[in-house]
Amino acid sequence: DEENGGAEEQDIRQAGDGDPRCHQDRECCGRHSVGEGACWEQRTLGSGQQQDFAKVLDVNLLGMIEVTLSMLPLVRKARGRVVNVSSIMGRVSLLGGGYCISKYGVEAFSDSLRRELSYFGVKVAIIEPGYFITAMANSDRLSSNTKMVWDQASSEVKEIYGENFLASFLSMLKSLDQRCNEDLSLVTDCMEHALTSCHPRTRYSAGWDAKLFYLPMSYLPTFLVDAMIYWTSIKPDKAL
Repeated sequence: DEENGGAEEQDIRQAGDGDPRCHQDRECCGRHSVGEGACWEQRTLGSGQQQDFAKVLDVNLLGMIEVTLSMLPLVRKARGRVVNVSSIMGRVSLLGGGYCISKYGVEAFSDSLRRELSYFGVKVAIIEPGYFITAMANSDRLSSNTKMVWDQASSEVKEIYGENFLASFLSMLKSLDQRCNEDLSLVTDCMEHALTSCHPRTRYSAGWDAKLFYLPMSYLPTFLVDAMIYWTSIKPDKAL
């Protein structure tokens, strides 16, 4: 749902602008904080512009940081908990664009926050979901975004990647809904455990792909991960 997605992005971007809802949340729910930014920009590095990166970072990283910091005084006072939603792409960087960068930032921010707040009895957890079908990440939305990016790309980029690359990429996106998990309770169960258990984990992997593929992959030597991605990804027409 692009309209709702846009509204959510706007809400997060305005998190640091004195939004009264933040102050209301601080009064009612100051013990714990759950942070999640939701913005997906499907671009390769060859077709991205600086503003594309800035848009995703504003929502997924900077907006989440603003919301977290606004709640922090009460969370610290109550010895509460912070739960931030990252992604398996915060462990393994796949496609270019701002999404992976933003999720790596969520991981770094949350790790720093956990270590700083440990002196005050505050626990910080990170949720790292695999691929799930959501309003922001479904085949129709991603295909539409990919076509828009292709239309805006320069003739040089189109020549380098080629029509075959575009067709193969769109075909891959069409099969995404069949390969993605629809059970979002796997994510919310992780959130619940992080908020209510006596001994929450520092990281939670949600989804079979996160547990069986991406989590082990993140521990492999970099050259092996590079080789796996190279041999399994769609190649540009001008690839060597």
